[in-house]
Amino acid sequence: MTSNPVMQTQSLCPICLRKLDAFIVEEDNKALMLKTCLVHGSFETIVWRGKTPIHEWIRTKERAYIKNPRTQVDQGCPYDCGLCSEHRQHTCTALIEVTNRCNLSCRFCFADAMDGKNKDPKLQQLQFQFESILKTSGKCNIQLSGGEPTVRDDLPQIVRMGVELGFPFIQVNTNGIRMAKDEAYVKALKEAGLNSIFLQFDGVDDAIYEHLRGKALFEVKCKAIENCRKFGIGVVLVPTIVPHVNVCSIGEIIRFGIDHSPTVRGVHFQPVSYFGRIPKAPKDEERITLPEVMEHICAQTDGMVSLESMQPPGCENALCSFHGNYLIEEGVLKPVNKRSCCSSGNEKAEVGAEKAKAFVARNWSYEKQAPDAKLSDWDAILSTIYNNAFSISGMAFQDAWNVNLERIKDCCIHVSTLEGKLIPFCAYNLTNNEGESLYRGSKRL
Repeated sequence: MTSNPVMQTQSLCPICLRKLDAFIVEEDNKALMLKTCLVHGSFETIVWRGKTPIHEWIRTKERAYIKNPRTQVDQGCPYDCGLCSEHRQHTCTALIEVTNRCNLSCRFCFADAMDGKNKDPKLQQLQFQFESILKTSGKCNIQLSGGEPTVRDDLPQIVRMGVELGFPFIQVNTNGIRMAKDEAYVKALKEAGLNSIFLQFDGVDDAIYEHLRGKALFEVKCKAIENCRKFGIGVVLVPTIVPHVNVCSIGEIIRFGIDHSPTVRGVHFQPVSYFGRIPKAPKDEERITLPEVMEHICAQTDGMVSLESMQPPGCENALCSFHGNYLIEEGVLKPVNKRSCCSSGNEKAEVGAEKAKAFVARNWSYEKQAPDAKLSDWDAILSTIYNNAFSISGMAFQDAWNVNLERIKDCCIHVSTLEGKLIPFCAYNLTNNEGESLYRGSKRL
């Protein structure tokens, strides 16, 4: 077996979180990250595995450096986040964690959230965070997260706060339990201006939910989607894909989404990452990489979705994600465009961010058409195209074993802190093998 270096980068030691030189090498149909800590030894981790070579997926971009950095460069990435002047992409989506409480206790949880008595941020604090995001990143998309945001009775008020400040798209990241049980709450969220929910959705089999989430939840998910349909809130299904648990459910999840369109706007796959609350340190066979997810999508949809219809991102680093845009025709997905050559041309990262923000705001929202609405012929055509639109995407978050600082610098999903800083998502959630954080709950902030 021969190894071909693809790139030299920097990473972190998964034990002490010191910065390390790292190499990504190709071996047959996979790519590995190799790094050595002088104190804790050498580490080798799978980062890419499948038919699509990693070097063919990488895109060249003209970087978009931060116009209003909040922190000075001192120790260098990833220790000066805030954002600093060395960050290379604007904010596409800003996350605001409105609570650390949760009504579930999942095996895997970025936030290691709990059903405790932690104090939620007050509305005045959240107003400050919204305003800080505006100063640093302008009117980007907002995701309200946690914990489980719907444990807050005043979540509609928080949504309205963001709307009144001019943010064009507001989404709630939720497990759907309250959305299923409380129609009045769903109605209040819609009236406040909520556009979409990012719905935890790991499969159509309760055995999966019992394994990952601790209880049977499939009917709860279905009821949450139905209530969103009633009040015109878009739904994006978000499966955490875990080897030996729900990889074989990828096709079923997509078909479920198609069957519940146009309320369900698409599926956003998240291969399991090992930070926050995790059962144990990962082995390579306990990971699934982006090209493997894409190949399963193709195989489990019987070729309805092709590899060529899924493309690298124009916003974040190419190794972070994939996306495909489709129209539903008689229950079948038809690609809007196809990939011809991943690495041709020099794209502008700032343009990619603007396109990504606009796409999410447009395609992940859902406005229920009034039964007696009279549309012009042209509006009827546009409405049909909009209601038949469906997206399939995936994002591979990084942990201490596979973190690539080139990807951190290109991140466009930023977490707002209580101090008003913006931290790249993977840097914020990163934990070492003992669960100690680089940023979340750290004195570094």
